[in-house]
Amino acid sequence: MNVNTVHDLNRAALGGGLIGLAAGLLMLSNGRAAGISGLFAGLLGRWPASWKEDVLFLAGLPLGGLAFRFMAGEVPVTLAASPLLLLAGGLLVGVGTQLGSGCTSGHAVCGLARFSLRSFVATVLFMAAAMAAVAVRKFL
Repeated sequence: MNVNTVHDLNRAALGGGLIGLAAGLLMLSNGRAAGISGLFAGLLGRWPASWKEDVLFLAGLPLGGLAFRFMAGEVPVTLAASPLLLLAGGLLVGVGTQLGSGCTSGHAVCGLARFSLRSFVATVLFMAAAMAAVAVRKFL
């Protein structure tokens, strides 16, 4: 393993730990799962009593990325699709999170931590679909 790989693994472990910490703190302080799609969808309709905490939690997502950029420097990003295609993909992900009662990371991070059978089944299905998509893409 080269130095860059170890450095990237350390960043990934730190990021994963911070996600777990944030999800755990939200559960301990508010008794709510940190389902990002659910928090966001809740702000699209009638705002819940916890709207301030929800807005702050959601605002922390891009602010965390900015903080990382200031600490780690510029991170090269290449967009492989047009902005219109990315927007369409984002909207489809939003529809999928509503149909699946949460997103992949919400079920995997928050649901599995709560020993939710529904989240376990959803995570297994998400992973199986992802593996099938990679296999199809790789061999076709």
